[in-house]
Amino acid sequence: MTTATTSEIRNPKFEIESGQIRAFMERHYTNFNSRETLAAAKGYEDHLAAGGKMMITLSGAMSTAGIGRILARMIREEKVHAITCTGANLEEDIFLLLAGKEYEWCPNWRALSAQDEQDLLDRGMNRVTDTCIPETVMRHFENRLLDIWKQAELDGTRKFPYEYYRDVFAQPDFADHFQMPAEDSWMLAAAEKNLPIYTPGWEDSTIGNVFTAGAIRGEFSHQVAKLGTEAMAALIEWYSANNNAGSDAPSVGFFQVGGGIAGDFPICAVPLMIQDLKLADTPLWGYFAQVCDAVTSYGGYSGAVPNEKITWAKLAPETPKFMIQSDATIVAPLVFSYVLGD
Repeated sequence: MTTATTSEIRNPKFEIESGQIRAFMERHYTNFNSRETLAAAKGYEDHLAAGGKMMITLSGAMSTAGIGRILARMIREEKVHAITCTGANLEEDIFLLLAGKEYEWCPNWRALSAQDEQDLLDRGMNRVTDTCIPETVMRHFENRLLDIWKQAELDGTRKFPYEYYRDVFAQPDFADHFQMPAEDSWMLAAAEKNLPIYTPGWEDSTIGNVFTAGAIRGEFSHQVAKLGTEAMAALIEWYSANNNAGSDAPSVGFFQVGGGIAGDFPICAVPLMIQDLKLADTPLWGYFAQVCDAVTSYGGYSGAVPNEKITWAKLAPETPKFMIQSDATIVAPLVFSYVLGD
Protein backbone atom coordinates (compact mmCIF):
# COMPACT_ATOMS: atom_id res chain seq x y z
CA MET A 1 0.00 0.00 0.00
CA THR A 2 1.40 3.39 -1.03
CA THR A 3 0.73 6.44 1.13
CA ALA A 4 2.18 9.92 1.31
CA THR A 5 1.66 12.81 3.66
CA THR A 6 -0.86 15.31 2.36
CA SER A 7 1.70 18.08 2.72
CA GLU A 8 3.54 16.45 -0.19
CA ILE A 9 0.53 16.87 -2.50
CA ARG A 10 -1.12 20.04 -1.20
CA ASN A 11 0.26 23.47 -2.01
CA PRO A 12 -1.21 25.84 0.57
CA LYS A 13 -0.46 28.92 -1.53
CA PHE A 14 -1.97 29.60 -4.93
CA GLU A 15 -1.83 32.82 -6.89
CA ILE A 16 -4.06 33.64 -9.85
CA GLU A 17 -4.68 36.83 -11.74
CA SER A 18 -8.06 38.43 -11.17
CA GLY A 19 -10.69 37.28 -13.63
CA GLN A 20 -8.85 34.28 -15.10
CA ILE A 21 -11.23 31.64 -13.79
CA ARG A 22 -14.25 33.76 -14.67
CA ALA A 23 -12.98 34.23 -18.20
CA PHE A 24 -12.24 30.51 -18.56
CA MET A 25 -15.72 29.52 -17.40
CA GLU A 26 -17.46 32.08 -19.60
CA ARG A 27 -15.47 30.87 -22.61
CA HIS A 28 -15.82 27.11 -22.13
CA TYR A 29 -18.79 26.41 -19.86
CA THR A 30 -21.51 26.66 -22.50
CA ASN A 31 -23.42 23.38 -22.35
CA PHE A 32 -24.84 20.71 -20.05
CA ASN A 33 -23.44 20.58 -16.48
CA SER A 34 -20.81 23.21 -17.26
CA ARG A 35 -23.45 25.67 -18.45
CA GLU A 36 -25.50 24.98 -15.32
CA THR A 37 -22.40 25.59 -13.19
CA LEU A 38 -21.80 28.97 -14.80
CA ALA A 39 -25.48 29.90 -14.54
CA ALA A 40 -25.51 28.98 -10.84
CA ALA A 41 -22.42 31.13 -10.25
CA LYS A 42 -23.95 34.10 -12.04
CA GLY A 43 -27.21 33.57 -10.17
CA TYR A 44 -25.33 33.52 -6.86
CA GLU A 45 -23.62 36.79 -7.79
CA ASP A 46 -26.91 38.38 -8.86
CA HIS A 47 -28.57 37.29 -5.64
CA LEU A 48 -25.93 38.98 -3.50
CA ALA A 49 -25.95 42.11 -5.67
CA ALA A 50 -29.70 42.42 -5.15
CA GLY A 51 -29.24 42.41 -1.38
CA GLY A 52 -29.93 38.75 -0.61
CA LYS A 53 -28.14 36.69 2.05
CA MET A 54 -26.81 33.18 1.36
CA MET A 55 -26.96 29.91 3.28
CA ILE A 56 -24.33 27.29 2.39
CA THR A 57 -24.89 23.65 3.29
CA LEU A 58 -22.07 21.09 3.46
CA SER A 59 -22.42 17.33 3.45
CA GLY A 60 -19.97 14.58 2.56
CA ALA A 61 -16.32 15.15 3.41
CA MET A 62 -15.89 18.65 2.02
CA SER A 63 -13.79 19.88 4.95
CA THR A 64 -11.34 17.00 4.62
CA ALA A 65 -11.24 17.76 0.88
CA GLY A 66 -9.98 21.25 1.74
CA ILE A 67 -13.07 23.32 0.92
CA GLY A 68 -11.89 25.75 3.60
CA ARG A 69 -9.25 27.17 1.27
CA ILE A 70 -11.99 28.82 -0.80
CA LEU A 71 -14.94 28.83 1.60
CA ALA A 72 -12.96 30.80 4.19
CA ARG A 73 -12.45 33.53 1.60
CA MET A 74 -16.16 33.51 0.77
CA ILE A 75 -16.98 33.98 4.44
CA ARG A 76 -14.42 36.71 5.03
CA GLU A 77 -15.63 38.61 1.97
CA GLU A 78 -19.22 38.34 3.28
CA LYS A 79 -20.55 36.21 0.45
CA VAL A 80 -21.82 33.59 2.92
CA HIS A 81 -24.05 34.47 5.85
CA ALA A 82 -24.92 31.16 7.53
CA ILE A 83 -23.84 27.53 7.24
CA THR A 84 -25.57 24.23 7.86
CA CYS A 85 -23.28 21.22 7.88
CA THR A 86 -22.82 17.71 9.16
CA GLY A 87 -20.91 17.17 12.37
CA ALA A 88 -18.10 15.66 10.30
CA ASN A 89 -17.60 18.85 8.30
CA LEU A 90 -17.74 20.92 11.49
CA GLU A 91 -14.89 19.00 13.12
CA GLU A 92 -12.82 17.94 10.12
CA ASP A 93 -11.95 21.51 9.19
CA ILE A 94 -10.39 21.78 12.65
CA PHE A 95 -8.69 18.38 12.40
CA LEU A 96 -7.07 19.50 9.16
CA LEU A 97 -5.96 22.78 10.72
CA LEU A 98 -4.33 20.99 13.65
CA ALA A 99 -2.80 17.97 11.94
CA GLY A 100 -2.80 18.45 8.17
CA LYS A 101 0.90 17.62 7.84
CA GLU A 102 0.28 14.27 9.52
CA TYR A 103 -2.50 13.25 7.14
CA GLU A 104 -1.72 10.47 4.69
CA TRP A 105 -2.86 10.17 1.10
CA CYS A 106 -3.82 6.83 -0.47
CA PRO A 107 -3.50 7.27 -4.25
CA ASN A 108 -4.63 3.66 -4.77
CA TRP A 109 -7.57 3.83 -2.38
CA ARG A 110 -9.89 1.95 -4.75
CA ALA A 111 -7.59 -1.07 -4.63
CA LEU A 112 -7.09 -1.32 -0.87
CA SER A 113 -7.69 -4.79 0.54
CA ALA A 114 -9.47 -5.52 3.79
CA GLN A 115 -6.06 -6.16 5.37
CA ASP A 116 -4.79 -2.79 4.09
CA GLU A 117 -7.74 -1.13 5.81
CA GLN A 118 -7.02 -3.04 9.03
CA ASP A 119 -3.38 -1.95 8.85
CA LEU A 120 -4.50 1.68 8.63
CA LEU A 121 -6.73 1.22 11.68
CA ASP A 122 -3.91 -0.43 13.62
CA ARG A 123 -1.73 2.62 12.91
CA GLY A 124 -4.47 4.97 14.08
CA MET A 125 -5.32 6.29 10.62
CA ASN A 126 -8.99 6.75 9.72
CA ARG A 127 -9.62 6.80 5.96
CA VAL A 128 -11.94 9.23 4.16
CA THR A 129 -11.78 8.12 0.50
CA ASP A 130 -8.18 8.98 -0.47
CA THR A 131 -7.22 10.79 2.75
CA CYS A 132 -6.34 9.29 6.14
CA ILE A 133 -6.87 11.32 9.33
CA PRO A 134 -4.68 10.50 12.36
CA GLU A 135 -6.68 9.57 15.43
CA THR A 136 -4.28 11.59 17.58
CA VAL A 137 -5.82 14.87 16.39
CA MET A 138 -9.28 13.65 17.37
CA ARG A 139 -8.06 12.92 20.90
CA HIS A 140 -6.32 16.31 21.07
CA PHE A 141 -9.54 18.14 20.26
CA GLU A 142 -11.59 15.78 22.45
CA ASN A 143 -9.51 16.52 25.54
CA ARG A 144 -9.97 20.26 25.14
CA LEU A 145 -13.72 19.92 24.75
CA LEU A 146 -14.25 17.50 27.62
CA ASP A 147 -12.90 20.10 30.05
CA ILE A 148 -15.16 22.76 28.54
CA TRP A 149 -18.27 20.55 28.72
CA LYS A 150 -17.54 19.59 32.32
CA GLN A 151 -17.27 23.26 33.27
CA ALA A 152 -20.46 24.02 31.35
CA GLU A 153 -22.27 21.43 33.45
CA LEU A 154 -21.04 23.11 36.63
CA ASP A 155 -22.02 26.55 35.34
CA GLY A 156 -25.39 25.50 33.98
CA THR A 157 -24.31 26.60 30.48
CA ARG A 158 -25.97 25.32 27.29
CA LYS A 159 -24.59 26.00 23.81
CA PHE A 160 -24.65 24.72 20.26
CA PRO A 161 -21.70 22.53 19.18
CA TYR A 162 -20.06 25.25 17.07
CA GLU A 163 -20.17 27.64 20.03
CA TYR A 164 -18.22 25.18 22.16
CA TYR A 165 -15.70 24.78 19.34
CA ARG A 166 -15.25 28.54 19.36
CA ASP A 167 -14.48 28.31 23.07
CA VAL A 168 -11.56 26.08 22.10
CA PHE A 169 -10.44 28.64 19.50
CA ALA A 170 -10.21 31.20 22.31
CA GLN A 171 -7.77 29.12 24.35
CA PRO A 172 -4.41 30.95 24.37
CA ASP A 173 -2.32 27.97 23.23
CA PHE A 174 -4.68 26.70 20.53
CA ALA A 175 -3.01 28.51 17.63
CA ASP A 176 0.37 27.10 18.68
CA HIS A 177 -0.76 23.73 17.32
CA PHE A 178 -1.76 24.82 13.81
CA GLN A 179 -0.09 22.81 11.04
CA MET A 180 -2.00 24.43 8.18
CA PRO A 181 -2.55 28.12 7.39
CA ALA A 182 -5.21 29.74 9.56
CA GLU A 183 -6.57 31.58 6.52
CA ASP A 184 -7.57 28.20 5.03
CA SER A 185 -9.92 27.29 7.88
CA TRP A 186 -13.56 28.07 7.20
CA MET A 187 -14.39 27.44 10.86
CA LEU A 188 -11.98 30.16 11.96
CA ALA A 189 -13.39 32.50 9.30
CA ALA A 190 -16.93 31.79 10.49
CA ALA A 191 -15.88 32.57 14.06
CA GLU A 192 -14.31 35.86 12.94
CA LYS A 193 -17.55 36.86 11.21
CA ASN A 194 -19.76 35.40 13.95
CA LEU A 195 -21.66 33.29 11.40
CA PRO A 196 -24.28 30.94 12.81
CA ILE A 197 -23.66 27.25 12.08
CA TYR A 198 -26.46 24.69 12.28
CA THR A 199 -25.43 21.05 12.69
CA PRO A 200 -28.32 18.58 12.40
CA GLY A 201 -27.45 15.06 13.55
CA TRP A 202 -24.27 16.28 15.26
CA GLU A 203 -24.09 13.06 17.26
CA ASP A 204 -23.26 11.28 13.97
CA SER A 205 -19.65 12.49 14.11
CA THR A 206 -16.47 11.74 16.03
CA ILE A 207 -16.88 14.60 18.50
CA GLY A 208 -20.62 13.98 18.74
CA ASN A 209 -19.75 10.41 19.74
CA VAL A 210 -17.27 11.76 22.29
CA PHE A 211 -19.94 13.99 23.80
CA THR A 212 -22.42 11.11 24.02
CA ALA A 213 -19.84 8.90 25.74
CA GLY A 214 -19.08 11.62 28.28
CA ALA A 215 -22.78 12.03 29.03
CA ILE A 216 -23.17 8.27 29.46
CA ARG A 217 -20.22 8.25 31.88
CA GLY A 218 -21.97 10.98 33.89
CA GLU A 219 -19.27 13.63 33.35
CA PHE A 220 -21.96 16.08 32.20
CA SER A 221 -25.58 15.90 31.11
CA HIS A 222 -26.94 15.70 27.59
CA GLN A 223 -28.51 19.11 28.23
CA VAL A 224 -25.11 20.79 28.03
CA ALA A 225 -25.47 20.76 24.22
CA LYS A 226 -28.28 22.39 22.26
CA LEU A 227 -29.32 20.10 19.42
CA GLY A 228 -32.12 19.13 17.07
CA THR A 229 -35.29 21.11 17.48
CA GLU A 230 -33.46 23.94 19.24
CA ALA A 231 -31.19 24.26 16.20
CA MET A 232 -34.26 24.45 13.97
CA ALA A 233 -35.77 27.15 16.19
CA ALA A 234 -32.53 29.15 16.04
CA LEU A 235 -32.46 28.78 12.26
CA ILE A 236 -36.02 30.06 12.00
CA GLU A 237 -35.10 33.09 14.10
CA TRP A 238 -32.11 33.78 11.82
CA TYR A 239 -34.18 33.32 8.65
CA SER A 240 -36.86 35.67 9.97
CA ALA A 241 -34.25 38.34 10.59
CA ASN A 242 -32.59 37.98 7.17
CA ASN A 243 -35.29 37.14 4.60
CA ASN A 244 -35.94 40.76 3.50
CA ALA A 245 -39.69 40.37 4.03
CA GLY A 246 -41.59 43.37 2.74
CA SER A 247 -38.73 44.68 0.61
CA ASP A 248 -37.71 44.36 -3.02
CA ALA A 249 -34.55 42.44 -2.10
CA PRO A 250 -34.63 38.64 -2.47
CA SER A 251 -35.06 36.37 0.52
CA VAL A 252 -32.25 34.11 1.72
CA GLY A 253 -30.52 31.99 -0.93
CA PHE A 254 -29.65 28.31 -0.54
CA PHE A 255 -26.46 26.80 -2.01
CA GLN A 256 -26.41 23.09 -1.26
CA VAL A 257 -23.17 21.14 -1.52
CA GLY A 258 -24.11 17.45 -1.68
CA GLY A 259 -27.30 15.92 -0.39
CA GLY A 260 -28.36 14.48 2.94
CA ILE A 261 -29.39 16.02 6.21
CA ALA A 262 -27.20 19.12 5.81
CA GLY A 263 -29.53 20.25 3.03
CA ASP A 264 -32.78 18.59 4.04
CA PHE A 265 -32.78 20.09 7.55
CA PRO A 266 -32.43 23.83 6.87
CA ILE A 267 -34.62 23.98 3.77
CA CYS A 268 -37.55 22.75 5.88
CA ALA A 269 -37.44 25.92 7.99
CA VAL A 270 -39.57 27.81 5.46
CA PRO A 271 -42.51 25.37 5.20
CA LEU A 272 -42.37 25.01 8.98
CA MET A 273 -42.84 28.76 9.32
CA ILE A 274 -45.60 28.93 6.73
CA GLN A 275 -47.55 25.75 7.43
CA ASP A 276 -46.92 25.04 11.11
CA LEU A 277 -46.32 28.45 12.63
CA LYS A 278 -48.93 29.96 10.27
CA LEU A 279 -46.61 32.80 9.28
CA ALA A 280 -48.19 33.13 5.86
CA ASP A 281 -46.14 36.18 4.83
CA THR A 282 -42.84 34.30 5.12
CA PRO A 283 -40.89 34.57 1.83
CA LEU A 284 -39.80 31.32 0.21
CA TRP A 285 -36.10 30.72 -0.36
CA GLY A 286 -34.88 33.29 -2.90
CA TYR A 287 -32.29 31.21 -4.78
CA PHE A 288 -31.52 27.51 -4.91
CA ALA A 289 -28.57 25.56 -6.28
CA GLN A 290 -27.44 22.04 -5.54
CA VAL A 291 -24.21 20.31 -6.50
CA CYS A 292 -24.39 16.54 -6.15
CA ASP A 293 -23.14 13.56 -8.14
CA ALA A 294 -25.93 11.24 -6.99
CA VAL A 295 -28.30 10.06 -9.70
CA THR A 296 -31.92 11.06 -9.17
CA SER A 297 -33.83 7.82 -8.57
CA TYR A 298 -36.55 6.31 -6.41
CA GLY A 299 -35.22 6.07 -2.88
CA GLY A 300 -31.62 6.50 -3.94
CA TYR A 301 -31.35 10.25 -3.97
CA SER A 302 -31.26 12.37 -0.84
CA GLY A 303 -33.18 15.52 -1.60
CA ALA A 304 -35.72 16.30 -4.28
CA VAL A 305 -34.89 18.03 -7.54
CA PRO A 306 -35.68 21.75 -7.43
CA ASN A 307 -39.17 21.77 -8.97
CA GLU A 308 -40.42 19.15 -6.53
CA LYS A 309 -39.58 21.55 -3.72
CA ILE A 310 -42.32 23.85 -5.02
CA THR A 311 -44.92 21.36 -3.79
CA TRP A 312 -43.40 21.52 -0.30
CA ALA A 313 -43.59 25.33 -0.02
CA LYS A 314 -39.82 25.74 -0.16
CA LEU A 315 -39.32 27.33 -3.59
CA ALA A 316 -41.55 29.32 -5.95
CA PRO A 317 -41.89 28.70 -9.70
CA GLU A 318 -39.93 31.90 -10.37
CA THR A 319 -37.12 31.14 -7.88
CA PRO A 320 -33.74 30.86 -9.66
CA LYS A 321 -33.00 27.12 -9.55
CA PHE A 322 -29.89 25.21 -10.55
CA MET A 323 -29.15 21.49 -10.42
CA ILE A 324 -25.54 20.54 -11.12
CA GLN A 325 -24.96 16.80 -11.29
CA SER A 326 -21.22 16.58 -10.68
CA ASP A 327 -18.53 16.14 -8.05
CA ALA A 328 -18.88 18.91 -5.48
CA THR A 329 -15.12 18.98 -4.84
CA ILE A 330 -14.73 20.12 -8.46
CA VAL A 331 -17.76 22.36 -8.87
CA ALA A 332 -18.06 24.22 -5.56
CA PRO A 333 -14.55 25.77 -5.74
CA LEU A 334 -15.27 26.91 -9.30
CA VAL A 335 -18.55 28.56 -8.36
CA PHE A 336 -17.00 30.21 -5.32
CA SER A 337 -13.98 31.38 -7.35
CA TYR A 338 -16.32 32.93 -9.93
CA VAL A 339 -18.24 34.78 -7.21
CA LEU A 340 -14.96 35.99 -5.71
CA GLY A 341 -13.86 37.38 -9.07
CA ASP A 342 -10.93 35.00 -9.56
